[in-house]
Amino acid sequence: MKQRGVFEKVADSGVWWIVYFDQFGKRRREKAGSKSVAIKLYDGKRKQQVPERKKLPELFRKPSVNFGQLVEDALAYSKRHKRSHRSDVHRFANLKEWFGSRVAEDLAPRDIENTLARLAEKQNWAASTYNHYRSLMSLSYRLGILDRKVTTNPVRSVAHRREDNSRVRFLTAAEEKSLREVVHTKWAVHIPEFDLALNTGLRKGSQYGLTWDMVDWQGRMLNIPRTKNEEPLHVPLNDAAVAALGALKHRGNGKSRVFQSAKTGEPLENGRHWFDRALQEAGIKNFHWHDLRHTFASRLRMKGAPLEDIADLLGHKSLTMTRRYAHLAPSKPHAVVSLLGPSATNKNDNEGSSSQAIAI
Repeated sequence: MKQRGVFEKVADSGVWWIVYFDQFGKRRREKAGSKSVAIKLYDGKRKQQVPERKKLPELFRKPSVNFGQLVEDALAYSKRHKRSHRSDVHRFANLKEWFGSRVAEDLAPRDIENTLARLAEKQNWAASTYNHYRSLMSLSYRLGILDRKVTTNPVRSVAHRREDNSRVRFLTAAEEKSLREVVHTKWAVHIPEFDLALNTGLRKGSQYGLTWDMVDWQGRMLNIPRTKNEEPLHVPLNDAAVAALGALKHRGNGKSRVFQSAKTGEPLENGRHWFDRALQEAGIKNFHWHDLRHTFASRLRMKGAPLEDIADLLGHKSLTMTRRYAHLAPSKPHAVVSLLGPSATNKNDNEGSSSQAIAI
């Protein structure tokens, strides 16, 4: 006779399981062992609920919500409230592919962490990329809780990866020459993007979000009303940057956004479709688009620019982030420590002896 709530997962295995709903309406399964043990365990679970006056599961069972449904809600929220919406679209699409068919409340922290870790290793993610995906998953669950579609956020138990903000990777002159040759040969239409990044140090989001009304041709300035730091940024333009913008303007797309797709006419959100391939063909490793920003700052520092000026150009609120370029200043630290060298010591000793002789 079939026993309610008791089943064999594998027929004729002799291993029995129970399925029941807890006081929150969440479906639970537990491995019991023999059929008799399973029956006793199931009856115990039901008897636990009756004294506590919990509703029977048939009366309060809710349909399960897939994680893909949470992603759709979070994407709509991102579009309404987040400035990073354009980059969120791609990441949410990936999350939906990886986790979308799973029941949201069945995803355990370990499942999430293991999947993201495997993808990070396979795709060589930076720690920041891992953290971006983690944050978007957490946002999806937080919104799901507010909408009463789920009761918990398992992502809260997934560890945040430490990001190395001290990393400084910049193009050497030889690397730039190789990369420029490849881009000029295969993706010449994107040369202005490359030149503007190297000569302004703009973040990717700020550069690809540029509109023509932000360009002050007469004052040779880019006036960006709001950046990642939620503050305006005013970037002076050198000759190379003006030339890059001039080349883009000469194409005459007639649209408000500076960077448009040559094929579709739609705004470009990033340069990964050509930049990553160009790096590979040029044989340049361990380099990302954001490192063009490091190249801009590093070259200024190596030419003697003060950290304060570099911080202003990059839009840093303090010198904390800018100090990563401090060691690149031309030979000043060497000049300072040379004060303790043998020649300096002898000179000081001789001066001291002369002073003593005069005093006598």
